Amino acid sequence: MNVTPLDLRNQQFRSVMRGFDRDEVLAFLAEASDDYAAALREADRLRQEVARLEGVVNEHRESEKHLRNTLLTVQRLADEIRDNAHQQAAQIVKDAESRANLVLDKAHSRYEDVQREIDALRLKRREVENSVESIITTLRNTLEFVREQDSRDREEKVLIHRPRTIDIREASVWTHDRPEDKSAERG
Repeated sequence: MNVTPLDLRNQQFRSVMRGFDRDEVLAFLAEASDDYAAALREADRLRQEVARLEGVVNEHRESEKHLRNTLLTVQRLADEIRDNAHQQAAQIVKDAESRANLVLDKAHSRYEDVQREIDALRLKRREVENSVESIITTLRNTLEFVREQDSRDREEKVLIHRPRTIDIREASVWTHDRPEDKSAERG
């Protein structure tokens, strides 16, 4: 049975002998009616508050749902980014290793070329040293030969230009034996 505060105020009881005090019952009913009206207002206010809070809770649930979806999406994106970063890092490392190997191969090849050039230069140096030594030896021999020839030529020139010493016996034989000299002595 739904009793309203107005029903409580307008309620009529029959009179009986030896019944309750009418004013007291009416005052009680009025007070009960006021309390009941206040309780209904409070219940209505609480229903509205509950409805509002249910709306807020639903909004929060919706927000939570969106946040969960966002977090899942962010987690997936983070996983994808991390995986991509790992793949890119692995690719970068692989490329770097390839380039490093290529650089090492080129450096090793260049080292071998330089080593061959050094060996060729050493060989050429030995050849030049041998050639220079040979030239020096040839020049020394030539110089010695020239000095020897010069010394012989000087001795011969000195002998040619040196007056001859004639033995007196040879001179007298020589002067007496020649007819031209005798006629010169006479005349």
